[in-house]
Amino acid sequence: MMTEKEFFDFVHVAGNLKDNTRHSVTSKGRPESVAEHSWRVSLMALLLEDEIVDADFNKIIRMCILHDLGEAITGDIPSFLKTEADSAHEDKMVFRLMETLPQPQRDKFLSLFHEMLALETKEAKIYKALDKLEAVIQHNEAPLSSWLPLEYDLNQIYGTEEAVKADPALLRLRLEAIEHTKRKIEAERP
Repeated sequence: MMTEKEFFDFVHVAGNLKDNTRHSVTSKGRPESVAEHSWRVSLMALLLEDEIVDADFNKIIRMCILHDLGEAITGDIPSFLKTEADSAHEDKMVFRLMETLPQPQRDKFLSLFHEMLALETKEAKIYKALDKLEAVIQHNEAPLSSWLPLEYDLNQIYGTEEAVKADPALLRLRLEAIEHTKRKIEAERP
């Protein structure tokens, strides 16, 4: 059973996600928090529950909620700058944080995180495709002036491979997001 201290200690660390910002900005130009990103990835999963068959959406939503937990400790590193060493360090921090939990939460969270890292199950593939799709959507909503030059191309390819591996519904959404990117660039590029 979880003690009050264990509960508050874990929630306190996770609360850093509200203050840790991502590379992207919101539609109004303010830095997006990691927590905001995770919330919308989770919402996107909830929206697709009746669109994708043969997937455990309870598990997918849990993955979406937990997927960036390591960034509560490490902060966010944009995908185009993140190295394997950065990813390994972030994973290590997640494992360390999860080890502070009592049973049965510890084993549940660790098992889920291992499944997410392996990217072998349909659920893990869907969560990963949603994670990347949300980043593209956020960039499409952000002012074009906030984009780096490399993002003009990156936003048109990022996450497409993951969508192909996940489900036809995610591929359709990813292809539509590419069209949104192209229209944005066409309309807003100086």
